[in-house]
Amino acid sequence: MKILCLGGGPAGLYFAISMKLRDPSHEVTVMERNRANDTFGWGVVLSDDALSKMQVNDPKSTNAIRDHFAYWDDIAVVHNGQRNVSGGHGFAGIGRKQMLILLQARARELEVDLQFQTEFKSAEEYRKEYDIVVATDGINSIVRQEYEDIFKPDIDMRKCKFVWLGTHQRFDDAFTFIFEKTEHGWVWAHIYQFDDKTATFIVECLPETWDRWGFEDMSKEETVETCRKIFEAHLGGHDLMSNAAHLRGSAVWMQFPRVICDTWYHENVVLMGDAAATGHFSIGSGSRLAFDSAIALADYLHSEPTLEQAFQRYQDERRVEVLRTQSAARNSLEWFEEVERYLDMPPPQFAYSLLTRSQRISHENLRLRDPKWLRSAEDWFQMQAGGKPGRTPMFAPFKLREMELVNRVVVSPMAQYKAVDGCPTDWHFAHYAERAKGGAGLVYIEMTCVSPEGRITPGCPGLYAPEHEKAWTRLVDFAHAETQAKLCMQIGHSGRKGSTQLGWETMDAPLKDGNWDLVSASPIPWSPDNATPREITRAEMDKVRDEFVASTEMAARCGFDMVELHAAHGYLISSFISPKSNIRTDEYGGSLENRMRYPLEVFRAMRTVWPSEKPMSVRISANDWVGDEGVTPEEAVNIARMFSEAGADIIDVSAGQTSIDGRPVYGRMFQTPFSDRIRNEAGIKTMAVGNVFETDHVNSILMAGRADLVCLARPHLANPYWTLHAATQLGDEATQWPLPYLPGRDQARRLAEREQEAIRV
Repeated sequence: MKILCLGGGPAGLYFAISMKLRDPSHEVTVMERNRANDTFGWGVVLSDDALSKMQVNDPKSTNAIRDHFAYWDDIAVVHNGQRNVSGGHGFAGIGRKQMLILLQARARELEVDLQFQTEFKSAEEYRKEYDIVVATDGINSIVRQEYEDIFKPDIDMRKCKFVWLGTHQRFDDAFTFIFEKTEHGWVWAHIYQFDDKTATFIVECLPETWDRWGFEDMSKEETVETCRKIFEAHLGGHDLMSNAAHLRGSAVWMQFPRVICDTWYHENVVLMGDAAATGHFSIGSGSRLAFDSAIALADYLHSEPTLEQAFQRYQDERRVEVLRTQSAARNSLEWFEEVERYLDMPPPQFAYSLLTRSQRISHENLRLRDPKWLRSAEDWFQMQAGGKPGRTPMFAPFKLREMELVNRVVVSPMAQYKAVDGCPTDWHFAHYAERAKGGAGLVYIEMTCVSPEGRITPGCPGLYAPEHEKAWTRLVDFAHAETQAKLCMQIGHSGRKGSTQLGWETMDAPLKDGNWDLVSASPIPWSPDNATPREITRAEMDKVRDEFVASTEMAARCGFDMVELHAAHGYLISSFISPKSNIRTDEYGGSLENRMRYPLEVFRAMRTVWPSEKPMSVRISANDWVGDEGVTPEEAVNIARMFSEAGADIIDVSAGQTSIDGRPVYGRMFQTPFSDRIRNEAGIKTMAVGNVFETDHVNSILMAGRADLVCLARPHLANPYWTLHAATQLGDEATQWPLPYLPGRDQARRLAEREQEAIRV
């Protein structure tokens, strides 16, 4: 084949090499507008995994690159005057110029035609001359713009400002992050050695800080000198340097564009590297994506029967991998965009938060990398919580008012649909008693309703009749007598989502017969298939508020340790909070303050009758997933503040289920960022929920300060003893088992020890 690569960066050169290795008869040309030795970056970072793939593809060029690498195993985080170092990370750095020289030499050796200082304006003029035109022309790709209507690029310009600099100060012992608090705000640096004399020194800050420093009006030289002064204490008398000779003034500063294209090829033109998708420098993914894509496309062009099929497979398979990498990169860059909310954290927790920011490194993965460092961080967490060293964060105690939990694991409220006329049955007793015995520190009762009309389904339990109080008291007495678990009663009113079928029937669909009247903040049905509720009147609001109070008083008599107001998921209280369901024109609609007026009224009334020594929580939907039409994560911070100021001790941070128009972005721990934001922006205790199912998830959420408690739902449906089993897996011998179950505990521990021994062997 006759192949043209438009762009002579890592993607273009490595693809040319990969094609010639598979078939030397290919005629491959690389066209580059710059000179051979031009480069506008300092260093390139590659992980051990990336190098392994390159080694298989082309050992010769990989070995040449390895010979020029600066290797490091540690990551150092310098914050608040402390240097926190963890190991086992396995990265390597090489000068971008040196890498290009090596790739150019390898390409020439394989008889690739390298044409430097050659301008190109479009791919269209080459498409007839070449079998394949590969657009490797970078982040500002001309080719991508040329076929914009076909490739459909999605370009998201991120907010942080950054500048690529270099220094002769040595940082060869660790990839280093330095955070400096200046008179104009926080400025930080990403630093790594890439040869024996030079380190990359990327300076970054938020746009507000950039503006206050006046960087826009500075010359390039003034910018470099200002950055040097900011980090002077870490430079050992060395300068910072810029190699962007082609740029002037504030143009040396950049903002990162997250690029992903809907389509990656058009007839015989195909995108590669930054032209197709970008990876943020904070996880060093840009070069990695380019090399992996070059290998993949070269493989498919030789394995698939047609060019179309090769391109389609390349697009399908690489796009999945790129999206996965971009997801991690997005998590990382967003962490830096919001870093100021974490900078008051104690240094061990701040370092842990930074290390796990992308969610690619988990808690136990850190233990594999550096067990000593992780143990010291875990011990710090236990000590500040009043726990015992040697235990993971999930087994740290936690106190709210006078309620003391033995650990941070929470059994989420999960509807059982087994009540009869609102009364819990033996099913509920067995269900909740088992989970109380299972080791979790806090066990939630499913949403329990304040009236018959407040039930979601005929199978939902209530707190409005004497027989309800008797049944719940029996459960609470058992849990307190036989277990260490505390019990929380979640109290709610279904609003417009009421009078529906049981969960295993048609979810949220009206009853086939016997439906009751519905009320909501506004007369908007949950869906076209549901009945339209009446707009609740002030008199009815008084009645419902008093029902919440009566249920709270009943929960107190039952002996519950905590109560929660359910103000999420589209139920009655939630319907006031969300502008998607509240279109009232009176004092209870419109602004957030108005929309919160009734929910706060209900909460304050509940708090008044709930014992002062016992805590209260509120469950909120922190994101309606409908953009600005509904509650946003930003607005959720203010909602949480309002409830906290009214006396809420902790916010149970959920999301969605408030509108059928919602479009959630699912994934593991997908709602945790909302908890993180509320906790660290507003300084309010939170519980994280949402697709949390591993001990790794729980420990990482807690250790990074993203929540104070972690709720697990489905894992506890499948395994009531999830916490006890987790303790066994993690070697936590301080977790107490019910006395009759001690032989089972001992066997479980022996089996776990054998499994670990087998792994070690």
